[in-house]
Amino acid sequence: MGKKILMICGDFCEDYETMVPFQTLLAVGHTVHAVCPDKKAGEAIATAIHDFEGQQTYSEKRGHNFTLNASFADIDPADYDALLIPGGRGPEYLRQNDAVVKAVRHFFEADKPVAAVCHGAQLLAGARVLEGRHCSAYPACRAEVELAGGTYADIPIDQAVTDGKLVTAPAWPAHPAWLAQFLAVLGTRIAH
Repeated sequence: MGKKILMICGDFCEDYETMVPFQTLLAVGHTVHAVCPDKKAGEAIATAIHDFEGQQTYSEKRGHNFTLNASFADIDPADYDALLIPGGRGPEYLRQNDAVVKAVRHFFEADKPVAAVCHGAQLLAGARVLEGRHCSAYPACRAEVELAGGTYADIPIDQAVTDGKLVTAPAWPAHPAWLAQFLAVLGTRIAH
């Protein structure tokens, strides 16, 4: 039986880090509700495509529109088995929303699985849930992880780290490792 997963997005969440996990989790039988504060089911958020093209940081291009399938105002975190936080610029703003922070804290207080990638650690830091945890993130977020009391997991960009029920990764190149570890924490079994 599939799990019910809440995915909290903001405008300009990273395209691949939003669409790929959303589609992957649906494909293996989970229910995923993608929400964004102040938006309703059927509305779209803008995404951004971040790429590594040789500069000191990533480049950003406009991505696809991503249609939300649930309304943030209608969700109750207690109804969900797990939380997924995409990266990009969305978490920078989401961490300032008290209702989003409260929802994130629920998953940690209830010891439910949480997956965050890239700048998703900004939301975790803003929710003050990283104390004593190992957490990977985009390298520019290292200071936020450490200032929030976490230990930054300095791993290759295509790897992920699991600390209890928290699964984190530096960026979208880690999708195979990140999603595999999140599926393991969820107890998802895939037969070949």
